[in-house]
Amino acid sequence: MAINTPFNAAAAAYGNASRLISQSAKPATDLTALAPGGGQNFAQLLAQQVQGVVDTGKKSDALAMDMVNGKANVVDMVTAVSESEMAIESMVTIRDRVISAYEEIMKMPI
Repeated sequence: MAINTPFNAAAAAYGNASRLISQSAKPATDLTALAPGGGQNFAQLLAQQVQGVVDTGKKSDALAMDMVNGKANVVDMVTAVSESEMAIESMVTIRDRVISAYEEIMKMPI
């Protein structure tokens, strides 16, 4: 049994994925504008971002289950999966940079 997806739906899914990629290239918040005394600390900012990744994953899972049950649109599911994938890749990149920074600090002489 083949899945017949209209060309417009596939084009819309690719358009949404492209939009998500371009949005992820720009930070949602200006981290340089946060003042040390009045802004959030790094731990709070990191916790919020991790929670955002978890929420995106839950949304993607829910849409995948709806798709299996025949209740969701293919375009919406592909968009949600793309959002989830971009969020996870962003968090992995941040993790790698934090670890790299930590290693550089540990190499500094006392």
